[in-house]
Amino acid sequence: MFESAELGHSISKRTYAREEPKLRAALLDAQYDLFQDGRFPVVVLIGGVDGAGKGETVNLFNEWMDPRHIRTEAFGPPSDEERERPPMWRYWRALPPKGKIGILFGHWYTDPVIARAYGDIRQPELVQRVERIVNFERMLADEGVLLLKFWFHLSKQAQKKRLTSLEKDSSTRWRISDTDWEHFRRYDKFRKAAEFTLRETSSDSSPWSIIEGVDANYRSLAAGRMLLAAMRRRLDRKPPRKRENRAPPPAPAIDARNVIAALDLTHKLDRRKYENLLDRYQAKLNSLSRHPRFNRHSVTLVFEGQDAAGKGSTIRRINRALDARQYRIIPIAAPTEEERAQPYLWRFWRHVPRLGRFSIFDRSWYGRVLVERVEGFASEFDWMRAYSEINEFEEQLAEKGGIVVKFWLAISKEEQYRRFREREKTAFKRFKITPEDWRNRKKWQAYEAAVCEMVDRTSTDIAPWTLVEAEDKLYARIKVLKTVCERIEEALGSR
Repeated sequence: MFESAELGHSISKRTYAREEPKLRAALLDAQYDLFQDGRFPVVVLIGGVDGAGKGETVNLFNEWMDPRHIRTEAFGPPSDEERERPPMWRYWRALPPKGKIGILFGHWYTDPVIARAYGDIRQPELVQRVERIVNFERMLADEGVLLLKFWFHLSKQAQKKRLTSLEKDSSTRWRISDTDWEHFRRYDKFRKAAEFTLRETSSDSSPWSIIEGVDANYRSLAAGRMLLAAMRRRLDRKPPRKRENRAPPPAPAIDARNVIAALDLTHKLDRRKYENLLDRYQAKLNSLSRHPRFNRHSVTLVFEGQDAAGKGSTIRRINRALDARQYRIIPIAAPTEEERAQPYLWRFWRHVPRLGRFSIFDRSWYGRVLVERVEGFASEFDWMRAYSEINEFEEQLAEKGGIVVKFWLAISKEEQYRRFREREKTAFKRFKITPEDWRNRKKWQAYEAAVCEMVDRTSTDIAPWTLVEAEDKLYARIKVLKTVCERIEEALGSR
């Protein structure tokens, strides 16, 4: 794969001096057009062999274009904050919004290639990591991201010559470290791991561009021209016709079962028993949150359910059992302008809890397969692909010790009506009821069908759904608290 980058390309200083100003002007024009267009972001990955000009290229891009509209991130070893979250967390946070350019120097390819070259992982694990990268980049493409991947290459002989030259010059010696020479000693292993990874991840939507790094003039013009051409192709492409935002009619379940309608909503608890159980499970939850092994885990609680099903009051019973410094409540409403400028899951990834902490989502990423599906805010293509993207998101949380507990709080249509009327009559509850809530009742059947499919497609061993009979709020609160305690006990191995 790298042979084509070892042909000794070079460009004279005269040619470079003639072409560089024109390229800079064209790139700047394209950058401003991208900003004005605002339809998509550009993500540029800079990778390759040490000494091949990666850093110089990053600096050039920032010189040639307006740095106000470029976000450059250089990733080294993860910080303590990053180590306490899934590996992809720091890359999600670095994604640029629509209309901007993000340059990632070091990225999601770096760790797996280095780990394989050093023998820290075996080939099957590299294959798994590559598969996850492919899924991630497919999602970026589906979200409209223009992803450019540059690999700067040197032959083994050229790399040694380059490192030696930089080390001898007092003005560039700081660029070379013991790590660079250690990587050089493992050149063949790096090349093998990199060739496999690049071959498996070069796709139509995000191909790798391999650039020879020996000649700085050639390297700079080649990278700049590739960036310019890709941006121009996308900018000149006519916007796709807007899909009609009408949700298709709900498909009948294959086995004709409706898991929501099958719930027994007659479960009740009397007040005295409720108070006793509430004290017991709040005390247990508090104790579990202070368990010595809890710092190896995080907890993500997801609350979904029909309007007025009691999500907020149930969440409050959980909060009262925890140290306020230990949890965050994330209420999810319609996305903001900032959130609409990013891939869908971005606004949820940024709230992933650290180890030893809780994140409590009052509504969640399941909005795409519920309200966005039913109301036609997302196309069928988008909400259908969301199932697998959500499952992979939750899988990554679990791999980092995350305990993902998901609740659907269910009430009958009649009970919802009663609670709506009660909210309208109670002064301190009036903010909880809106015309939107009444309108949603007219789509009860469509929402119920969407919930059934959601549960079927996203209830997994690592993140199962718990369906809560919430007609009686006291019963629902105890079932939720008990379930949270059981899931944490299971993860801690203390049951």
